[in-house]
Amino acid sequence: MIDQAITDFIQIGYQNQEIHPLDLLIKQNKLIALIEKTALNTKLSASTPLPNRLEILDSIINYAVQEKVINDNKAERDILAAKIMDLITPLPSEVNRTFWELYQKSSPTATNYFYHLSQENDYIQTRAIKKNIEFTKSTLYGELEITINLSKPEKDPKQIALAKTASPSLGYPTCLLCMENEGYEGHLNHPARSNHRIVRLTLNQEKWGLQYSPYAYYEEHCIFLSEEHKPMKLEQATFAKLLNIVEQFPHYFVGSNADLPIVGGSILSHDHYQGGRHTFAMAEAPIAFPFTLPDYPSLEAGLVKWPMSVIRLRSSDQTELVVAANLILKQWRLYSDESAAIFAETNGEPHNTITPIARYKEGRYELDLVLRNNRTTQQYPDGIFHPHPDIQHIKKENIGLIEVMGLAILPPRLKKELVEVEHYLLEEPNQLDPSHKQWADELKRTKKITKETVGEIIENAVGSVFLRVLEDAGVYKQTTEGKTAFKQFVNSFAHSKGGEKIGNFN
Repeated sequence: MIDQAITDFIQIGYQNQEIHPLDLLIKQNKLIALIEKTALNTKLSASTPLPNRLEILDSIINYAVQEKVINDNKAERDILAAKIMDLITPLPSEVNRTFWELYQKSSPTATNYFYHLSQENDYIQTRAIKKNIEFTKSTLYGELEITINLSKPEKDPKQIALAKTASPSLGYPTCLLCMENEGYEGHLNHPARSNHRIVRLTLNQEKWGLQYSPYAYYEEHCIFLSEEHKPMKLEQATFAKLLNIVEQFPHYFVGSNADLPIVGGSILSHDHYQGGRHTFAMAEAPIAFPFTLPDYPSLEAGLVKWPMSVIRLRSSDQTELVVAANLILKQWRLYSDESAAIFAETNGEPHNTITPIARYKEGRYELDLVLRNNRTTQQYPDGIFHPHPDIQHIKKENIGLIEVMGLAILPPRLKKELVEVEHYLLEEPNQLDPSHKQWADELKRTKKITKETVGEIIENAVGSVFLRVLEDAGVYKQTTEGKTAFKQFVNSFAHSKGGEKIGNFN
């Protein structure tokens, strides 16, 4: 059985033109070496039809476990799987050469190639991603997308136990986003990356890379990362680099997480952006209040109809957009409004920053600037503009770039917990998590619950919680007072060369 699996794996690589005819023997020998075999039945023919490659991969991994080549834990299985898939993955030099040759035809042709490669070699965890639970929620702001993300792996108990005896990290790779991850074997405390590839590119005279996310949250979820390991920093150069990316890849959006804790991303130690080929609800949200910036005559500006506080700028002139965005960033960094609970700093700690998102639409560049503030209080120790305690039974983590745009990334625990909520609502035996009880009781009181409707009711209620998450994270609320305060901030920078306030909202 194992010899047949090896034969079929190599044959698929040949048929897909991933293995050159002259390389068949060396790839075959490398594969049997990985599972510590010393011989192979060469009289076997490939199966007809050929099985699914990932099923063959599973068979080979199971053989390695059975023969005690590896221990039966997720980390070691992943490491061996990545080594095996590396056999059908081109070297970085080949990937980059092919990518940029295809780019001469069109940027989508190049990214299509790289995205397909990253799926075929199992770097993008397509099987795990299919297990994610997805649904939508219709709101006044458009269709919010909800995902209970099951694809990003959690360490199993065996792995945790083994990790205690593993050698300490030597700081290589420095972090999960460093380029040293390309081809890195991995270990119990670091994910397998033997089949990982990065396309090199230049952004504003800096060396950067393009890769895809292994746990894609949306279509062609990609990451742009600095070659240099340096902290996230939002500045004028950030806007220039974001626009440079959508100039090079106009079919992708790209955005940056904010550069402060609580409102920032999960990895603030390495400068990076996220992009992809997905249209989020925020991108389709209309301008609610247009305003003008007379110093920038070709630029359109306005406040976006969105539960978070978003300023949208549009122009065909990149330089004008960069300068205007930086003006707003600098003004927001220093801006306080006690009536809206906004303080630029307390005890020397800065609180204001921005989550920027760039697109190329209808011949113009577009920048959405989402105002963020990470101040905490005794009442809201996790953050004033963060999911409040009454909804943290659904979502407690940081609200980053992806969720800002209208896609909820909810924790995997909810898959089981929401089943128990369903049993509770139907008055069946259950193990309801106490954190959900008040919420579930409210649903019982206000909804007509039957076996036929309970699933839809729970999904709709989770969607409503996500809308609340966005509203909590918005620094200016969708109230008359909040909208007035937002306009006051705009008047702090929207002035003409003569210095008079504009205030001409429509």
